[in-house]
Amino acid sequence: MVGVGLIGTGFMGKCHAIAWTSVGAVFGDTPRVRLVHLGEATEDLAERCAREFGFAKASGDWRAVIEDPEVDIVSVTTPNQFHPEMAIAALEAGKHVWCEKPMAPTFAEAQAMRDAASRSGKLAVLGFNYIQSPAFRHIRTLLDERIIGEVNHLRIEMDEDFMADPEALFFWKHEAASGYGALDDFAVHPLSLISKLFGRVSRVMCDMAKPYADRQVAGGGRRAVETWDIASVLMRLENGIAGTLQVNRSAWGRKGRIALQIFGSKGTIVFDQERFNEFQLYVTSDRPTEQGFRTILVGPHHEPYGRFIPAPGHGLGFNDHKIIECHEIIARLEGRPAHLVDFDEGLEIERSVHAMARSHQEQRWVDVR
Repeated sequence: MVGVGLIGTGFMGKCHAIAWTSVGAVFGDTPRVRLVHLGEATEDLAERCAREFGFAKASGDWRAVIEDPEVDIVSVTTPNQFHPEMAIAALEAGKHVWCEKPMAPTFAEAQAMRDAASRSGKLAVLGFNYIQSPAFRHIRTLLDERIIGEVNHLRIEMDEDFMADPEALFFWKHEAASGYGALDDFAVHPLSLISKLFGRVSRVMCDMAKPYADRQVAGGGRRAVETWDIASVLMRLENGIAGTLQVNRSAWGRKGRIALQIFGSKGTIVFDQERFNEFQLYVTSDRPTEQGFRTILVGPHHEPYGRFIPAPGHGLGFNDHKIIECHEIIARLEGRPAHLVDFDEGLEIERSVHAMARSHQEQRWVDVR
């Protein structure tokens, strides 16, 4: 039986709770999971969320979760700046860790997290659930089969509009303590896809922008925005592929877009996270009279879709990807192969992010090293 601790109960905290609760029902090959201990900023909030999520114990001190001998693995779903202290403490206490992205606001902190994981010998993984999409997994298979030939160029974008309103209030993601902004809040997701499909980024040229210089503060007054909501990157991968990355947290009309275009010598693959139950494929092997993009709708033939729904066309959701990720974590705990981003691979993603930030600061191409 796996004893679970959860720190943080916001958007991603609830996603983790749903995943831990549902993984056994979706995947029949998992050991029993016990929701042991939930931690939050206050005792009242912890107790209320523990009742709602189904945890046996609650605490207003996150350290109590880590110190609980019944907890085997800790889900860390707090704001970015708290990840290093919590993850490192959990690892040093002998717990496995499932930490949300990004790793940390600074590269030194991310490196300390990776080093703590290496010393502990425990499983330490990051919450990059978009790599769990059945559509994305099949795209990787198609690339392995070279169905579009030699890949020579990729374009990837991530856009949302939750910061598009200039009248929206200042909040913690506008603080420098949270990181650079869209570059690490958003870009790490596209970079996780690139990492799984093509490997490491080698060189970057980045520019960042702030659409709004300041924001209203609750209670009156205004405060300068300390992070960057927009980033545009030229990049070269270690395998020679050229690429562009664009991220924007202030893009009106975009709700959860990660648009990936992969261009090869014999075709093109197109995927958009806002329609993540399908992707488009163009291959030159078709007769010229029939050449064109075909839409591939995800169904039971694209694992592990069939674990959720036996019929094609019904579609999975965001939380389903988190359940798949949870199953991969349990598989790794049992010594089986798993499709995850661990702290080693996560550190390489962070290395790319910080190279991009340095490129913006110095206004030049920068090597990722």
